Amino acid sequence: MATQRLGVVMNGVTGRMGYRQHLVRSILAIREQGGVTLSDGSRVIPDPVLVGRDANKLERIARQHGLERWTTDLAGALADPDNHIYFDAQVTPAREKAIRAAIAAGKHIYTEKPVAESVSGALELARLANAAGIKHGVVADKLYLPGLRKLRRLIDGGFFGRVLSVRGEFGYWVFEGDWQPAQRPSWNYRSEDGGGIVLDMFCHWQYVLENLIGPVRAVTARAVTHIPTRWDEQGQPYTATADDAAYAIFELDGGVIAQINSSWCVRVYRDELVEFQVDGTEGSAVAGLRNCRVQHRSVTPKPVWNPDVPVTERFREQWQEVPDNEEFDNGFKVQWEEFLRHVAEDAPWRHDLLAGARGVQLAECGLRSSREGRRIEIPPLELTDDTTPHSEDASAHSNEVAKA
Repeated sequence: MATQRLGVVMNGVTGRMGYRQHLVRSILAIREQGGVTLSDGSRVIPDPVLVGRDANKLERIARQHGLERWTTDLAGALADPDNHIYFDAQVTPAREKAIRAAIAAGKHIYTEKPVAESVSGALELARLANAAGIKHGVVADKLYLPGLRKLRRLIDGGFFGRVLSVRGEFGYWVFEGDWQPAQRPSWNYRSEDGGGIVLDMFCHWQYVLENLIGPVRAVTARAVTHIPTRWDEQGQPYTATADDAAYAIFELDGGVIAQINSSWCVRVYRDELVEFQVDGTEGSAVAGLRNCRVQHRSVTPKPVWNPDVPVTERFREQWQEVPDNEEFDNGFKVQWEEFLRHVAEDAPWRHDLLAGARGVQLAECGLRSSREGRRIEIPPLELTDDTTPHSEDASAHSNEVAKA
């Protein structure tokens, strides 16, 4: 069978996520397995060209993995007709301009989120991509995690009955950087550089809730900066202007209520770094990155509140583990394979730039809710010539986040 080569411009591979998840564990892993098999039995193989600002880092990465193509000239990479896809894993403020250039060059777009710093910018990218007739996609990695794929299996099988609520806990302690190095880059805590947990994580919560439970129709949120001073990569103190924790209530279709806490200032006392508990009339489940546990209505215990005596029930032991029943590949890689099939043979795809804009919209509405201290309804987004945002730009929250 024939083999099709797809040139992929990979911008931002010197960063942690771009390098580990997208280059090494996705694109290079796909190449090592001989590419992606298409419906007619032929194969498509990605051919990456590494792009960034630091030539030394790019050359070192390319040499380490036996790659020949790397450059600091994004315009030149986009002008090359042998490159078909543009991928972006840069810092958020640099993303929109680069994607616009890639669309103008006629490249298919696959990008990390958030796709832009504002709803208006995200909508404009989607409009331009549609007008150019290119294919476009946004990373939705959480949906491809084993734990959430098991949760999807339960939902499709009707395990929950009528879903009532979702409770989510995400986060861990990110060291300030003074006496121990921080495990996240300093720009994440500067709003002027595109940082903030709301802009980062609400984009995730939007597609998780929409694809598993239902569309988000309203949000009530409180975004705060718990740690006002942090230390950067050079050991210098700086003022943290971005929110490092957010506490939110999301209202979904069907009366479902989701409560999700997101924090880089919390010490972990749970099994995984993110967990979602879904409660329904017929059963409940707790899903994390890899594991999922359930408790059906028929075996639900009947606790009685009595603070005067010790608790004798072992509540965690009363839940049943959901079996794997299949082998789970790396979630980023699986979605890359889907997008490559989408480009090569128009295979089904649902995570487009308009879906990415909905994530930015939820972040904007969450920040507005926090700033104004009220519930914010979320109107549907539509692609029209008028791309005026339905809520205020996420970038407008600089230095307005509550200090706690």
